[in-house]
Amino acid sequence: MKRSKRKPELRRRRHRRVRTKVEGTPERPRLCVFRSNKHIYAQVIDDWNQRTLVSCSSLSPELRDQVGRGSTVESAARVGQLLGKKCIENGIAALVFDRGGYRFHGRVRALAEATRAQFAEGGTKGF
Repeated sequence: MKRSKRKPELRRRRHRRVRTKVEGTPERPRLCVFRSNKHIYAQVIDDWNQRTLVSCSSLSPELRDQVGRGSTVESAARVGQLLGKKCIENGIAALVFDRGGYRFHGRVRALAEATRAQFAEGGTKGF
């Protein structure tokens, strides 16, 4: 099988492996990240009640003007900042991070660190 066809399947396997260990609860929901070639998406999920509590992406109306074309570490950081603000507004004090089978590197790391920084500014635990 060609590497380009096998790569998404390998990421899905890694994500399933991570998901056996990471679970979002009502007190500490799961921050799940999806990364495409052009954009980055993040959502906060309560797995017990099967609800998405907060979501944000580089396509969000609040960020569409700020984020330029293409996917960069800077746009991922802005998504993380906005997500952190939305979480604090909705009363979410702590999260569990689910990297979605991606390496904790580049855009995924920038999103996580920006979200942590927002939680620190808001005076909550974060993750």
